[in-house]
Amino acid sequence: MIQFIEDHHDDHGVEPICRVLPIAPATFYHNMAKRADPSRLSDRTKRDAELKPEIEQVFEQNLNV
Repeated sequence: MIQFIEDHHDDHGVEPICRVLPIAPATFYHNMAKRADPSRLSDRTKRDAELKPEIEQVFEQNLNV
């Protein structure tokens, strides 16, 4: 939903789109703020990003066996 709002907010505006979709405008703005400033991401999200390359490597190693 966030991507849809981002793609169409120039044409329709954030608030009108949010009125139709089940999402609060604050949720959209909060998500955009986290994208602009990664330090606002949760500790869990930061840790997941750190672990992703290792998880992908283990997955690939096991998939190719």
